[in-house]
Amino acid sequence: MIKKDLTNSWIDRANVMNNPYAIEKIQEQLGLFGVLFEGKYRLTKRQVAEFYGVDEKTVERYLDKFDQELRQNGYEILTGKRLSEAKKAYVTDTNVPHSRVANLGLFDFRAFLNLGMLLSESERARDLRQFMLDVVLDTIHEKTGGNTKYINQREENYLVAAVRDHSCRKEFAAALDKYVAMGNAKYAIYTNRIYESIFRENAQEYRMVLRLSESENIRETMYSEVLRVISSFETGLAYEMETAFGKNGDRKLTPFEVDAIFKSFANHPLQKPHLEDARNKMASRDLHFRDALHDRLVEYVKAIPKDDFDKFLGERSKTIEERLEDHKDVFKRLKDR
Repeated sequence: MIKKDLTNSWIDRANVMNNPYAIEKIQEQLGLFGVLFEGKYRLTKRQVAEFYGVDEKTVERYLDKFDQELRQNGYEILTGKRLSEAKKAYVTDTNVPHSRVANLGLFDFRAFLNLGMLLSESERARDLRQFMLDVVLDTIHEKTGGNTKYINQREENYLVAAVRDHSCRKEFAAALDKYVAMGNAKYAIYTNRIYESIFRENAQEYRMVLRLSESENIRETMYSEVLRVISSFETGLAYEMETAFGKNGDRKLTPFEVDAIFKSFANHPLQKPHLEDARNKMASRDLHFRDALHDRLVEYVKAIPKDDFDKFLGERSKTIEERLEDHKDVFKRLKDR
């Protein structure tokens, strides 16, 4: 398992904070506390300091250093009318001065957890960080039935991308057969060349990262966005090989000529945004959801957006069997045509 250090990694902290299913489970198991204000339980700096076993100056130091992150995740400084309303809510709380206070800093549950991810001086915060990481892992396994290897198939666009990929793969293989003067090795060689162009790994290296057996189809583990880029490469390369074949007077292309086509196609500026998007999604999702690190894509690892948690873990997420059942009438109509 890849070790995560929440105190040093903004990406790892964001992956916890952006996961509403894990946050909900953490809150259930940790319990609700604080004072209910505007529909959320809130804690003062003193209450937070007492929980984590540090002094208020330590909390204030972290608030200064990580101001933007903590505010983004629920820390607020109340003034004016909201301050007056908060004083009423905290009327029985001795932690809050009720007069002559111009503002009041309050943590909601997310901000409270966020601070716990940062506090390196607190033993209780260290225990809470491990608890949070355990809950995140348990949540992913619970939502996927423990089958994270095929979590990509739970996304609603996967099935369409897989069908298109199968069609484009056949078109690419046919082009290699018809236009390239090589033996059967060309299919594996140029498929790997596509993979290396898109995500910098050949098929065997990809298997090792995801711990796949030789009998497992690697494309069945790829995200829809990656499959779309592969399909684009295969369709585009098939066209370029056909065009070059025609210009050569219907003479089959040599490996050197095909290599030149591949290089030109992969380095075209049009490919750059698509390649970066595919690399970002593969590197970031595999690291968080599959505990798999693509060493050659480390620079593309980013925080998982909230929408991805809904795609792969939420109500929009379904197994491939469930999606096939949902679309069985469509497939039947297509078959009957």
